[in-house]
Amino acid sequence: MRNISLVFERIARPVSLVLVLLFAVSALQAQDVKEGAKLFKANCSTCHKVFGKLTGPELAGVNERRDEAWLLKWIHNAPSVIASGDPIAKELDAQFPNSTMTAFPQFSEDQIKNILAYVKSEEDKKAAAGADGATGGGGTAGTASSDVNNFMIIGLIAVIVLAFVVILVLNKVIRTLERVITSNKDLIPQPVAQAPGKDYVAMLKRLAKNKKLVFFAVLMLIIFLGSAGWKTLWNVGVHEGYMPVQPIKFSHQLHAGVNQIDCQYCHGGAYKSKNASIPSANVCMNCHTGITASEKYDGELSPEIAKIYRALDYDPETMEYGPNTRPIEWVRIHNLPDFAYFNHSQHVVVAGVECQTCHGPVETMEEVYQYSQLTMKWCIDCHQNTEVNADNAYYEQLIAAHEKLKKGEKVTAALLGGLECGKCHY
Repeated sequence: MRNISLVFERIARPVSLVLVLLFAVSALQAQDVKEGAKLFKANCSTCHKVFGKLTGPELAGVNERRDEAWLLKWIHNAPSVIASGDPIAKELDAQFPNSTMTAFPQFSEDQIKNILAYVKSEEDKKAAAGADGATGGGGTAGTASSDVNNFMIIGLIAVIVLAFVVILVLNKVIRTLERVITSNKDLIPQPVAQAPGKDYVAMLKRLAKNKKLVFFAVLMLIIFLGSAGWKTLWNVGVHEGYMPVQPIKFSHQLHAGVNQIDCQYCHGGAYKSKNASIPSANVCMNCHTGITASEKYDGELSPEIAKIYRALDYDPETMEYGPNTRPIEWVRIHNLPDFAYFNHSQHVVVAGVECQTCHGPVETMEEVYQYSQLTMKWCIDCHQNTEVNADNAYYEQLIAAHEKLKKGEKVTAALLGGLECGKCHY
């Protein structure tokens, strides 16, 4: 009996290990594609489709058309690749002159590879569907899915062979056990009748006495609870995708996209202060004293424009303002903790960061939502990938201050920007 147990143990361990490894690999690959699909729908689907053109080009076949290293650079910072004079980037920019590829410095290389894996999986799905519907069994769809089919066939054969080997070994073990039982029949004690359910209690007691099994179960429970707790704590305070209901249904897609109004026309503070600022109703009236109707409402006064008039106590018939004004109570979307300092002008003017880098493609948003995570890790990832633009007055001023310090001359805080209001007044 001991020899039989040893044989079975030697066979069972490698078989179990192979099955666990196969399951882990397949689960990992599925997770990559699943994560890629999530990232694609959240960040890429506004401009791209896997099959068919949208604002940007069709992505089907991009893994074959472009080198992976080039795709990583392009998705990380497309404007930088275009500015470097890359011929492929310049050709793409010329093909789509009205839309520039958004930079995604917050993506890691693994995340970009996950997105590309998702695109490839969608191609494979379509190719497999085409192969199922084809009558001749050949053609483009069959070629595109041949690698996948070969892999599945090889894997199926391997599983069948493995199962066959296991069955042979088990049959041999069973025959050996039957011979041992037959030859020692008189030595085997007869089972004593027990009450229903008593066997299960005894089995649980035996399992509880197995220290290795108990240790493994406790370890798995600790790992599961630790992972769940870590994921929950990591996402505390992260409001990615937050889209509150606003008092006026202002469409960024209509104003910034269709009418191509520059972001700084309304958010002028982004160029000169810490805050981008919310435009006052008077800024809206620069256009809406004349633009009052909409085709959507059969030429009648738009109810959303009427809300602006009520806030300003404005009469469109007499074109006069009344005394009963009240502010429009916009709901803030992008919130940073009080201990985090962010200066819009420093990023927009000095670093030359585009609004879409943090706020996403607002020109395509009917309702604005929080596009980025706005976490410390997200900011650090961006800072690690963004090159410093030294060609600006701030660094020239800083160099001049260092030269004065070397000469022993007096340098005041004002020379280093100490008179900026945002230094003290948040």
